Amino acid sequence: MKGYGQFCPVAVASEIFAVRWTPLILRELFSGSRRFGEIKSGMPLISRTLLSQRLKELEDTGVVVSAPLARGRGREYRLTAAGQEFREVVERLGEWGQRHAARQFARENLDPALLMWAMHRRIDVSRLPKPRVVVRFELRGVPPRCMQLRVCWLVLERAGVDVCMRDPGFDVDLVVHADVGALARVWAGHLQWADAVRARGIRLVGPRALVQEFPGWLLLSHFAHVRRLARAS
Repeated sequence: MKGYGQFCPVAVASEIFAVRWTPLILRELFSGSRRFGEIKSGMPLISRTLLSQRLKELEDTGVVVSAPLARGRGREYRLTAAGQEFREVVERLGEWGQRHAARQFARENLDPALLMWAMHRRIDVSRLPKPRVVVRFELRGVPPRCMQLRVCWLVLERAGVDVCMRDPGFDVDLVVHADVGALARVWAGHLQWADAVRARGIRLVGPRALVQEFPGWLLLSHFAHVRRLARAS
């Protein structure tokens, strides 16, 4: 990659951090992703070739270290001490986007695969009423490039949560009919669940107990506590 040709520390740090996809790779690593496929799931639009290239660049600059998996093929990726120092940068970047980014919920940004991947990390499985709950999401308003992802599933178990973009073959306990924009706003903390339901942006179908309990299982986005600021005229 061509650099800025400056010894300024902002310039040389930007040559590492401010590269397309790199902040999102760091976001995924900070969120707990370790394997290549997990990192890729948080960035559905990146090619496997480019992700491999970016991870190699981060290893070469001492931000990431990798090692073969103890079992099976592939590698495990972890942040080095130097990489951990980017945590506050990523945090502040996310907070700025949550407060100010006008196009956060533009239709082309509402990728159902990313929303499901983010949600599956933030489920309070200790509150599940039984060992496994299968939730099917039927989404409208998705971007044209994501039309094949209008139906997806979360398989919620106390041992963990799985995202399925194809029918997992289990009986469905609860169906979520939702406008993907409304669901994303709820997830991001910009819209209350009850308000989305009243506006018919979200509708749950299933046993009454699950309908009442489901919103309480969602821990929401890591940035949900950050309030959006009104734009200055």
